[in-house]
Amino acid sequence: MIDLKFLRENPEVVKQNIKNKFQDHKLPLVDEVIELDILSRKAKQEADALRANRNTVSKQIGALMGQGKKEEAMALKEQVQKDASRLEELQAQEKELSEKVTKIMMTIPNIIDPSVPIGKDDSSNVEIQKYGDPIVPEFDIPYHTEIMEKFNGIDLDAAGKVAGNGFYYLMGDIARLHSAVISYARDFMIDRGFTYCVPPFMIRSSVVTGVMSFDEMEAMMYKIEGEDLYLIGTSEHSMIGKFIDTINEEDKLPYTLTSYSPCFRKEKGAHGIEERGVYRIHQFEKQEMIVVCKPEESKVWYDKLWQNTVDLFRSLDIPVRTLECCSGDLADLKVKSCDVEAWSPRQKKYFEVGSCSNLGDAQARRLRIRVKGKGGDKYFAHTLNNTVAAPPRMLIAFLENNLNADGSVSIPPALQPYMGGKTKIE
Repeated sequence: MIDLKFLRENPEVVKQNIKNKFQDHKLPLVDEVIELDILSRKAKQEADALRANRNTVSKQIGALMGQGKKEEAMALKEQVQKDASRLEELQAQEKELSEKVTKIMMTIPNIIDPSVPIGKDDSSNVEIQKYGDPIVPEFDIPYHTEIMEKFNGIDLDAAGKVAGNGFYYLMGDIARLHSAVISYARDFMIDRGFTYCVPPFMIRSSVVTGVMSFDEMEAMMYKIEGEDLYLIGTSEHSMIGKFIDTINEEDKLPYTLTSYSPCFRKEKGAHGIEERGVYRIHQFEKQEMIVVCKPEESKVWYDKLWQNTVDLFRSLDIPVRTLECCSGDLADLKVKSCDVEAWSPRQKKYFEVGSCSNLGDAQARRLRIRVKGKGGDKYFAHTLNNTVAAPPRMLIAFLENNLNADGSVSIPPALQPYMGGKTKIE
């Protein structure tokens, strides 16, 4: 959510930003907010004047009563009662207008960074850099579930009977590989100075609306019936929520946390759920990283975060590339975002395995995450998040890039301690 004062003073900038995100249907909202804000401030000014006048008149009434001027005092009391009735109306009006302004402001997209390429959808995302040489072996690489099935490592049919499409059973060495990747990603981030955390896997609506847009919420989140609770779609939601309604000392920033959690997603929309695979599913596990920092440090941390993911994948011999997300591919709260994509030898192309985002002060403004400066001044923090590793999607990249002609899968040295010393599974 952008600053109302900024919108008030820069309406054309906000409108151009809406156009850059190809959301022209939201353009009238800017003028609507300005009109509602004017009415809200007028109501507040009148209410403040009535409060000030009430204090003055109360003193006058006391003085008149002391002088025995009862009739004059009673006349003033009648005026105070009328003012009290008007004040009550104004307070209700002010609250109603303020709620309308906030609701609209929650739908106006954040101001994107000037470096973000302008484009309508992900087809306009721009490749930044490749890391590692993408290799296509001479032998055919099966579909990822076929690789897993050869190890008796996956059962989609049983999962379909138990929970439906979008769920899976992982077993044996494949299940162990899944856990090994998560454990390795955890230790990788701890070695980079991040504090490990296991967060709540459910969050309240006040946190949900603080960390994501309404469109994302509808497409992603599972609601717990009869409770003010949602299953998390990604662990940064509860991780950022950890700081709700806090005032943080400036010299203690940044907070750098890495978290493990299961994640649950409806996956509504154009992509849908895969029938055969585990690329887009309702349930998965994830190692995440988040940063809460001073505004002037968020650009530096953004580059550090996506680099962590690149380094982790390269340590497992998986070629990757980074893509700059264009304006139309950014969720409304994001200032800037890039995807990390892994090489698929089977498809002979890259596919998304992680996403890094700088959200500026949008989440902090919604969740009231403030920083207290050395001079006592308070300001909103900046928040960032990035995927470390999200198996089983990462397993697709791992299995394809480490598959051998004889059907075995090599285990890179970095992962061998987490696999009981195995150098390959076969």
